Amino acid sequence: MCEPLKRCKGSLSKPGKMHSAKEKVSNAAAAGKEHIDICKAKAQEKAEKVAARTKEDKTISHERRKAKEAEAKMKLHEAKAEHAAEKVHGKHLHHHEQVVGTHRHHHQPIGTAVPTTGVPAPTYPLGGQFPAGPSHNKHV
Repeated sequence: MCEPLKRCKGSLSKPGKMHSAKEKVSNAAAAGKEHIDICKAKAQEKAEKVAARTKEDKTISHERRKAKEAEAKMKLHEAKAEHAAEKVHGKHLHHHEQVVGTHRHHHQPIGTAVPTTGVPAPTYPLGGQFPAGPSHNKHV
């Protein structure tokens, strides 16, 4: 009925281009879906040709199959473009853009923060002084 899904070496891994694993898996799933849609179109064409009474009906069923195959290929290319855009958008989102509703935390030097709820300030050695006595690290 349908030919097995062909795997091309150059389609998933081109020299100098590293695709993310998620993008590869998504593209493979889209290709599988395209293959199934094409098989369905061919089976439907055969059924329509059997039921057809005139040459024109057979021609119409053939043209429908071609249109469905073209639609399946278009969906595949749209999905691949979407996966690539998600990959690019994901990279930029994590490194350059700020997500709405979040804020970046900027840390202040120890001892400069003002307590907000009456909590006492930290009591660690703020002046760079260590407690008196033997060194706290015996390997220094």
